[in-house]
Amino acid sequence: QVQLVESGGGLVQAGGSLRLSCAASGRTFSSYAMGWFRQAPGKECEFVAAISWSGGSTYYADSVKGRFTISRDNAKNTVYLQMNSLKPEDTAVYYCAADGRVGVRPHEYDYWGQGTQVTVSS
Repeated sequence: QVQLVESGGGLVQAGGSLRLSCAASGRTFSSYAMGWFRQAPGKECEFVAAISWSGGSTYYADSVKGRFTISRDNAKNTVYLQMNSLKPEDTAVYYCAADGRVGVRPHEYDYWGQGTQVTVSS
């Protein structure tokens, strides 16, 4: 089992940057694929990015490709989401998730953090 805690959210102007972090407990972090999802008010949970256990494979939603970068540091039990060129439509609660296999749908992930709010002003 793994526990996840996100941090790094906040308020930023359009065009700005934020880096989200997700710290995981447990000694088996390196065996988990990790994903980032987001949910805006009144909308469904949306895939953002995912990374394999080794970091060798990454996946992105079309809406963030070229602007966001997912990475991980297995020595620090942490996964990151670097978000550049932020847009107002990126405003949402961002969640990290973990599972034994990488996926792009929320139901494919067993473990979730509590979320961190990202607000992008125009």
